[in-house]
Amino acid sequence: MAAPVRVVVANQPRLMRELVVETINEQPDIEVVAEIQNESEILQVVDGTNPDFLIIGLDESDRRPAICDVLLQRHPDMKILALAPERNFSIFFWASFNIHASPVEASEAGILNALRGKGQS
Repeated sequence: MAAPVRVVVANQPRLMRELVVETINEQPDIEVVAEIQNESEILQVVDGTNPDFLIIGLDESDRRPAICDVLLQRHPDMKILALAPERNFSIFFWASFNIHASPVEASEAGILNALRGKGQS
């Protein structure tokens, strides 16, 4: 059997957080590893638990919460589910990476410059 999906549930209104945790706890393949009431604790708890998913509240703007950028840079394999239950809306965030290319002069100097990071755009 595969390891359970590890989830941190954060800064939802208490009732919503309890409903999410109760739903997850009924699933044999998903585990709540932490519950967070205060947004200020999210980064520390995520760093300490390294979850597969973070579930957070979404404000009225529907913009990606600023903490998502920091968290996804530090934990690029984690996914974030943002919920706005009062509007029956949710959105999923994850990180991906881009592959870049730059020509390298086919010479000793070109190879050494590439290894030193020169000429990267």
